[in-house]
Amino acid sequence: MAIHKVLGTETEYGISVRGARDFNPALASTQLVNSYPGRRVRVQWSYEEESPGRDARGFGHEGYGVADPEGALVNAVLSNGARLYVDHAHPEFSGPECFDPVEATLYDKVGELVMHRAATAASELLPPGQRMSIYKNNSDGKGNSYGAHENYLLSRETPFGEVIRFATTFLVTRQIFTGAGKVGSENGRPEVPFQLTQRADFFEEEVGLETTLKRPIINTRDEPHGDPSKYRRLHVIIGDANLSEPQILLKMGTMALLLAALEDSALPDSLDLANPVDACWQVSHDLDLHRPLPLDDGGSATALELQWRYHEWLGKYVEAETDDEQAHALIAAWGQVLADLEEDPMRCADRLDWVAKKRLLEGYIERDGLGWDNPKLRALDLQYHDVDPERSLHRRLVGRGAMQGMFGDAELAKAEVEPPERTRAYFRGRCVSRFPGSLVAANWDSLVFDTGETHLKRIPMMEPLKGDRSRVGAILDSADDAAGLIALLGGQ
Repeated sequence: MAIHKVLGTETEYGISVRGARDFNPALASTQLVNSYPGRRVRVQWSYEEESPGRDARGFGHEGYGVADPEGALVNAVLSNGARLYVDHAHPEFSGPECFDPVEATLYDKVGELVMHRAATAASELLPPGQRMSIYKNNSDGKGNSYGAHENYLLSRETPFGEVIRFATTFLVTRQIFTGAGKVGSENGRPEVPFQLTQRADFFEEEVGLETTLKRPIINTRDEPHGDPSKYRRLHVIIGDANLSEPQILLKMGTMALLLAALEDSALPDSLDLANPVDACWQVSHDLDLHRPLPLDDGGSATALELQWRYHEWLGKYVEAETDDEQAHALIAAWGQVLADLEEDPMRCADRLDWVAKKRLLEGYIERDGLGWDNPKLRALDLQYHDVDPERSLHRRLVGRGAMQGMFGDAELAKAEVEPPERTRAYFRGRCVSRFPGSLVAANWDSLVFDTGETHLKRIPMMEPLKGDRSRVGAILDSADDAAGLIALLGGQ
């Protein structure tokens, strides 16, 4: 049977400092992370259990991905269980492990709040006339792309070859409802005025270990962040950073359902594309959603037609296998989005970023007589992704009711400081709040404390669904200090 799909997101944000002639993104990102005013602990990130060079296909690269010890110091664990740090000259928010797609959507949105608060605090330290701006997007328009990654818990018994076989076409074709929209094209792809996604132009391989060069549709990094004898972690790197809350939910929820159905052998066909890499950018460039994609069996189908087929299969799976209301609601919402895209993509302007952005930009084109190559449109494209609520075009649309939302300000503010309660993120986040002076190192599956004794104390957290409130809440409440916590947990 499928194991529970613990899931979460990692988002690298774009950063700039207006008015700075000698802007250095790495230094600016460091200043941002160190300026975050919320509850956090600056710790050394422990790479002992991490192995970015291990490949799920059974091989790897020696020394691949060795951590920069100085970069590891620019790292904070937040009281909500998330990680805020500098990665490849970008500030990154890695959300906590979440129990379901709605929770994952909430904590993905919390990342925007964290980044805005950090940028506001950092801007106060800048010289007069300078201001730090943060963007939840995936491209700087100068040939550089940065990631918005998703993570899903899989059983170690799930053959990775089956993941490749069944997930590739789904990931390529889901772009019709996961794209954030983008003016122009990059990376040598055919010129277009506008496309569905920000990332599609940058994918060059079907399968591979890399994440920043020769990006693959299926990333094979075998780094489970849990018991390696029991778990895999599917690290999805083909996807945009979304602002629309219903869209994030649809992206995360449908992928989690596909993987559950795969583990339960409920997918009848893999629907192989003849050329997935070319199909990737072709789907993104097809604004009318009419382009047929050649299939490996000699036929063809559009991305929308293929998504309808997945919807049919997963709808039957949910109907037969679960009474989870969230899963049933997801199938309904997915079907409505596909139906609206089929009728007229503009009907999804209240739910999908790429449609909302396209409608917004077309309004400026009509009003001001602009061409798609006008620099003003690229500036507006970027402003859509600004995390500052006073500047964000997305927030402006939400504020006037033109785009749907899911969470209020109070719910987001609570999730900024409190962790999810049904995963090990609860233990990590509560330890940040209760014992900040003793926590010296961390990673996803362990915490390291200095209790004043000769040796540091490490608490392993190899089970993503343990360390939740029901198991450790009372222990955390009753422990007076880190030493007392370790004693109550029965550790040495």
